[in-house]
Amino acid sequence: MLDIKYIREHIDEVEETAKRRGVKVDIEQLLKLDDQRRSLIARSDELRATRNQGSKTKPTPEEIAKMRALGDEVGKLEEEQGQVQAQYDALLAMIPNLIHPDVPVGGENDFKLVDTIGEPPKFSFTPKDHETLLVEQGLLDFERGAKVAGGKFYFAQGDLVRLNQALVNYGIDVVSKHGYTLVETPDMAKNEILQGIGFAPRGPETQVYSVEGTDLSLIGTAEITMGGYHAGEILDLSAGPKKYVALSHCFRTEAGAYGRESKGLYRVHQFTKLEMFVYCKPEESEKLHKELLSIEREIVDGLGLPYRVIDTAAGDLGAPAYRKFDIEAWMVMKDGYGEITSTSNCTDYQARRLGIRYRVAEGKTDYAHTLNGTAVVLSRFPIAIVENYQNEDGSIRIPEVLRPYMGGREVIRG
Repeated sequence: MLDIKYIREHIDEVEETAKRRGVKVDIEQLLKLDDQRRSLIARSDELRATRNQGSKTKPTPEEIAKMRALGDEVGKLEEEQGQVQAQYDALLAMIPNLIHPDVPVGGENDFKLVDTIGEPPKFSFTPKDHETLLVEQGLLDFERGAKVAGGKFYFAQGDLVRLNQALVNYGIDVVSKHGYTLVETPDMAKNEILQGIGFAPRGPETQVYSVEGTDLSLIGTAEITMGGYHAGEILDLSAGPKKYVALSHCFRTEAGAYGRESKGLYRVHQFTKLEMFVYCKPEESEKLHKELLSIEREIVDGLGLPYRVIDTAAGDLGAPAYRKFDIEAWMVMKDGYGEITSTSNCTDYQARRLGIRYRVAEGKTDYAHTLNGTAVVLSRFPIAIVENYQNEDGSIRIPEVLRPYMGGREVIRG
């Protein structure tokens, strides 16, 4: 969330940021509730001080009656304060993060093209999409996935499983050499952690599965669990940022995801992902955002995939993101480019919500900045590999960097 003091002092900027994102916010009502909230807190504190002062001496019957009346008034004020606080918290949580000045204006199709690497392959035959290839080779089974768990669940089989494991191990090796600590996270998190990160665990906007009868939800990304990893802590960042690369299963409802873009593995309900997550000082976050993008590019470059890098437009940013870069690989299924990684600088937006501070000096703390970035995601990377490396006979060449992880094999055949 944003600092309420900053909102009060920069009303026009906050309103303009929300407008660029296409988000409706009521700053005037938020500030009224903040004034009301602070007034109630001040009055309650004043009455408590009066009551405490009276308790230091032996009270007369009249003073006892007065103290009881004060206690009743404090109780009423606390009840009113709780109601106002709930409205205030709900409105404050709706205010999105600020936006980097270089972020493009507009919506999903108004991104800025940062770079294009490689050329789409030129096939001497009519190429197939990954679903057709993998199903024909007996490596992917959506029918039995639907029978067991419902639509958009699947079984990976044979060399597709080996390819997935190779991708994860390759990603771990690349990221680890940059000083990132390897973590495997829980697949569930408390709803308060989801809310702190910026995910809605309930309601029509949710993209996560809630666990009935609990305050837990299945995570949609390890950004959630790694964001909660240091929740409520004061970090020592004097020796540098805390950098993690986290492996987890991910679960998403993908509500409303239909049509060509959802074909095959592109949008599924469960997948495995290797996610980078960083805690740092505010002055370090832009440099580390570039580092995350550089690592993502190193991974994709190693796989030899044609891709482009885009700077996401303001209207397509999630509420916590100050700036986001996507890598989109060329895919047959899209006859164009499809997202395979993203990296976001969330500044102190998530840290404020989760109470994550770092020690500035003796006795002083400030909110840390958080960043995240995809290293490898097994719903998207196999698509790009299978579709770009396919042969006319339906076999798939294995990228050279993955061959050591697959026993030296060069080709996948069903």
